[in-house]
Amino acid sequence: MDSYLSPVQDLVLAHNELMSKQVLGKKIKIHSAQNGIPELQGVDIALFGVLENRNDINFIGEDFQLNEIRKSLYELFPGNWNVTIADLGNIEKGETTEDTYFALRSVVSQLLEQNIIPLIIGGSQDLTYANYRAYDNITPMVNIVNVDKSFDLGDSSKPIKNNSYLGKVILEKPYNLFNYSTIGYQTYFNSQEEIDLMDKLYFEAYRLGEVTNNISFVEPVLRDANIVSIDLRCIRASEVSTKLKYSPNGFDGKEICSIARYAGISNKVSSFGLYEYKPSKDDESSSMLMAQIIWYFIEGVNCRVEDDPLDKNHIKYTVLIEDEELIFYKSTRTGRWWIEIPFLPNVNN
Repeated sequence: MDSYLSPVQDLVLAHNELMSKQVLGKKIKIHSAQNGIPELQGVDIALFGVLENRNDINFIGEDFQLNEIRKSLYELFPGNWNVTIADLGNIEKGETTEDTYFALRSVVSQLLEQNIIPLIIGGSQDLTYANYRAYDNITPMVNIVNVDKSFDLGDSSKPIKNNSYLGKVILEKPYNLFNYSTIGYQTYFNSQEEIDLMDKLYFEAYRLGEVTNNISFVEPVLRDANIVSIDLRCIRASEVSTKLKYSPNGFDGKEICSIARYAGISNKVSSFGLYEYKPSKDDESSSMLMAQIIWYFIEGVNCRVEDDPLDKNHIKYTVLIEDEELIFYKSTRTGRWWIEIPFLPNVNN
């Protein structure tokens, strides 16, 4: 892992030194040039950036850094948390995007093997593909939830881009994808053929208006996710300081932070990514919003409750419908409900 990660820059660490002793930046383990990568024993969440955006369809050769996000995050105060957090620095661009994918896959895989949640800051959203491939030797079936204005199906016959990575996830071996859900899609950013294909593949898709009417609607969707990937372009332009490629419609700051918290609460979410960060000279608003999204995800992880529908803390309900039997479970701890879905082993996922 050491060979893939560069330390947090000194200017960020210098800024952190000026902060109060109670801020988050003074409570987390930080990869610095002086001290190296921190000991990961006991770490629950490992934050790192991936400075890769060459597969963005709008890439024009620009580089970016995550210093302003880190400054904003470090100066926030933690909640009454029992989680241990590490900032591992950044994965730099490789010679090719495939090199960056390999590094990301390796880092995520090593963290998952240690039961540490990777919190990834990108970079173009095609990095979700490398995150997904990190699970190849971890679990045979993977659920992905994408918080996005579009499905990112694209043309899988062409080289992978940030608007087509899902096609690669679906079609390339090994076939580990069990379910894919999109939260907050906007119809005018998706062709009717893509909408029909999502339905044909039995993937879940929830429109922006459907979600914003009741944001708690996303909790059951996120409950079974392994990977949560947020495209920051799902946030409306008025919420961020850079207007580049943002839409007038989208989630507001409160809504996207609520989604991040629900993702953190889910016991199955084992990696979380924020992508399509677009820095600008006047970046205070967007960097602070990203910091708060991260804060709320950590808050959610701290609030996790072990809630296995098969343990003794659940009530089982059986409902007969014609010749079928529907089985529901209700948690006596949290009030959450589950429905039992039979798994057919001989049917391809």
